[in-house]
Amino acid sequence: MNGNNDKDYRRERARGIKKAGTLSLAIQDGTLAQFQDMSVSELLVLGLLNQGVRKYVGIFGHGSTDIAEILRIYQEEEVVKVYNVRNEIEASHAAVQLRWQYGERAAVITSIGPGAMQAFAGSLVSASNGLGVYYIFGDETTHNEGPNMQQIPRGEQNLFQKMTALMGRSYSIGTPESVFTALKWGYSTVFSTQKERPYFLLLPMNVQGAVINSCNLAELPISCSIPTTITAEIGQYEKVVGLIKKYTKITVKTGGGARDLKPGILKEFLDLTGAVYVHGPQVPGLIPHDHKRNMSVGGSKGSLSGNFAMEHCELFISIGARGVCQWDSSGTAWKEVREVININTDIDDALHYNRTVPLIGNCGAILQKLNNILASELNDVKSGKTEWIAECGFYKQKWLEFKMLRVNKPVLYDVVWEKAVLTQPAALQIAIDFSAKKSAVKIFDAGDVQANGFQALQDTLPGQTYNDSGSSYMGFAVSALLASAMADKPEYPIAFTGDGSFLMNPQILLDAVQYNLRGMIILFDNRRMAAISSLQKAQYGEDFATNDYVKVDYIQLADSFHGVMGISGGETPTELEKALESAYQYKGLSLIHVPVYSGDDELGGLGAYGSWNVGNWCDAVQKEKHRIGL
Repeated sequence: MNGNNDKDYRRERARGIKKAGTLSLAIQDGTLAQFQDMSVSELLVLGLLNQGVRKYVGIFGHGSTDIAEILRIYQEEEVVKVYNVRNEIEASHAAVQLRWQYGERAAVITSIGPGAMQAFAGSLVSASNGLGVYYIFGDETTHNEGPNMQQIPRGEQNLFQKMTALMGRSYSIGTPESVFTALKWGYSTVFSTQKERPYFLLLPMNVQGAVINSCNLAELPISCSIPTTITAEIGQYEKVVGLIKKYTKITVKTGGGARDLKPGILKEFLDLTGAVYVHGPQVPGLIPHDHKRNMSVGGSKGSLSGNFAMEHCELFISIGARGVCQWDSSGTAWKEVREVININTDIDDALHYNRTVPLIGNCGAILQKLNNILASELNDVKSGKTEWIAECGFYKQKWLEFKMLRVNKPVLYDVVWEKAVLTQPAALQIAIDFSAKKSAVKIFDAGDVQANGFQALQDTLPGQTYNDSGSSYMGFAVSALLASAMADKPEYPIAFTGDGSFLMNPQILLDAVQYNLRGMIILFDNRRMAAISSLQKAQYGEDFATNDYVKVDYIQLADSFHGVMGISGGETPTELEKALESAYQYKGLSLIHVPVYSGDDELGGLGAYGSWNVGNWCDAVQKEKHRIGL
């Protein structure tokens, strides 16, 4: 083969890679010449192929026509797959969920300007939840011949690169040969075993089509095994074991960084330490909800039992968490904690609290090492630790009774709907139980649905629920459904969303049909942003600018997209159960509209059980934080 850079040779290269399986194999067996003339756009596609990135999702524009032409040819030869969607934020959410749920990595691709801005906003989910995603943005030309349309209107270089570097890691391919370094840095960022981040590749429009003559294809970086970091000093482990022996009231709490932790290792650790367990909203199911040590979720929107276990423990063991404000009630949840053990890959997160013994590295490897040490040193669990489990278990039972009281009163009269409708706790529980029966994956949107949702969850395994509590991005759940149309081995997904979140990003109604998505949206409609309304009332006695008076026929809206089925969820448990079954049997995307109660009746919600540094609570919360001194 010659090394020409026209479309015929591009097609031959794509076919050669398809036949060989990988670029490296195609070079080894002589299908492709190692040295060829090639454009930056094609090198970028080949470099991402080397890293296992074969899927692209986004919207093309005048800032990305050259790479679009490369992707057209490679898709026609079945080497890559491109998903052109209707909103760049949706594209970002879908790529994040593909990484989160399926372990596959996609690249989000946009034009210059507003499209890149939207994808950049959506990348907050990637950054907040530690999920590696590639973002490829068109950018202004490097010759500075005059302002490029849609660039940031300011006489300064690399403004998009400066902006994106604040969110993750950013690289501008200002000269063609820099593509190799750009891909190396991208791999160490997106595939990091310490802390995944979004990676932003800025492609100036005049550089995309620039050709590197006699380019060495073997210079493109390839995937490799990145070892996990684990604390080596035995003295640090001795300190940790000493603390575990010292205290009887021990609480272990996990964050999103523990999502890949094997449940068996965690169970063994809890048994060996005599600790109780509280999970963050991102990781339900690591320990079954009905396990005697599992005290459910904790934090500002936690549970009676989860918050009791946090507020009254003496030794707190944090695993894979950033200490986000709602996760630990802005630091005020640890009222009686004397010392902390913090297991994390990130040194800043590991040292978040005072009086901490940090263990830096992969939480699974560290816990396994601790288990080996503890098994040989702890022959029995102290009676005090048994009493601690029983004490926390008392509040776990009260929490279960509290929830059941609301489930058993499923319908309340709502003044907005002017009729009796389902309460959110009851409707959520019915939908959660249905999801478990069908082994469907639950994805929660931000807001009242999210908050009540992770309080209601009773997962028995990890990976049954996904919850963007890192950034609480409204519209995430419905957009994330698209990942199941992109995945190699899709699961049946159900998006739990409110009316406010759904209207932020309803583009899935079109893209679901375009890409043959089979899944479900359950739209819990209380005609308001109830999470903020309730917060305003709790703080100031009145809610403001969090509702509307516009009636929306969501069923008709769904039905207007040919291929989507809209269904009424009714106003009783029986009606909702029938609607769920009908929606599940549908071969495409279905949307169930469920009117839900919003008001002052305490049976209409699951309440809040912790503090939070927000609004007029700030002074009291900050004083308590400083009193605790953690």
